[in-house]
Amino acid sequence: MNSDPPPPSTRRAHERSAEGLRGLRDLSEFSLQDIDAVRLILQGDSVIDWHRLNLTDRQQAADFIRNHELDPDDERDVEYITALKEQAIGYLRRNFNLAFPKPVQQARAEDLVIMASGSGHRQQAACTVLKAMQIINHTNGRELLFRLPVSDRDLFHLVEEKVYRVVGTMLSEGFPITEFVGGRKNLDSTYTKLLSKPESSAVALYDKLRFRIVTRQREDLLPILLYLSERLFPFNYVVPKQSTNTMFHFRSFCESHPTLKKYISKFQGPVEDALTPGDNRFSSPAYRTIQFVADVPVRVPAHIMELAPPGSGNLGPIVYMLCEIQLLDAETEEANETGSANHEAYKQRQREAVHRRIRLGARLPRDPSSSKG
Repeated sequence: MNSDPPPPSTRRAHERSAEGLRGLRDLSEFSLQDIDAVRLILQGDSVIDWHRLNLTDRQQAADFIRNHELDPDDERDVEYITALKEQAIGYLRRNFNLAFPKPVQQARAEDLVIMASGSGHRQQAACTVLKAMQIINHTNGRELLFRLPVSDRDLFHLVEEKVYRVVGTMLSEGFPITEFVGGRKNLDSTYTKLLSKPESSAVALYDKLRFRIVTRQREDLLPILLYLSERLFPFNYVVPKQSTNTMFHFRSFCESHPTLKKYISKFQGPVEDALTPGDNRFSSPAYRTIQFVADVPVRVPAHIMELAPPGSGNLGPIVYMLCEIQLLDAETEEANETGSANHEAYKQRQREAVHRRIRLGARLPRDPSSSKG
């Protein structure tokens, strides 16, 4: 599929975002918002459980919105965001009898984000509205995805273009990345994975699109992760309970860095020190990685939106595509490729399990008490 160039409003959004957002930040430059966002990704938590944001100015708020592929300076996007806010407030009033201050009801998107980062009743109200807006926006994106008369292949291409643009910029600017690999899971791998999973349903696959970044050193991982969460996917669209972190004991790691240590008492929710192992039973206990699933927002090109059924424009211009993203450093990658942790050993364990399953099923062991003679 040949994709059209982004509309002028989208290009302007990317240009302004590049001006407002800083480049790769050292751990000593992390803010409370930065490290809390990284913590959510590593632990696979949900932003719905948060009680506040910690953005400090309108520029940061505007960049946060643009990372959702919505431009707070574009009239059509502003209309959509306003409709989201009104739907969210209506839902909260109908179902929970909540009242909202007029400044919250009338706030522009970036002002609402700043209010959610403030204090007092307005802060709580703004945060509550933003949570409902996120759910409604995500539901709209999913509905639009089903309505579009295009193939998964074409939609995957849109995501890949976005990923390669972001990572290509990182590489061209000399970021400490030694390897980048991206692609789609081939059909044989898809069949094998489905046969290895108890649910055996294609909806249970999160890694049809997957990308891996290897950094030079372990200390580069969190800055790279933060950068991705500001350019590629909003941290609040990481899929809960799908994160693996076998690299960092998070609390201990923060305690070892003076800048991060001062934020620990301000984190939202428990600060886990345990690693977050994945649920893949074929992975070796020696395998180390950061891995998570993000619902990456993609702006649908105008020529595709024109093919959607009437009324689809009310759902907004964004669809969400699940991507599995893996981060590790070069030393860890080398260690993973030795012994039982290497990829071929993993695939062999998976193939053997699938082979047994398709031949024998879940055959129960024989009950010795039923034996005769």
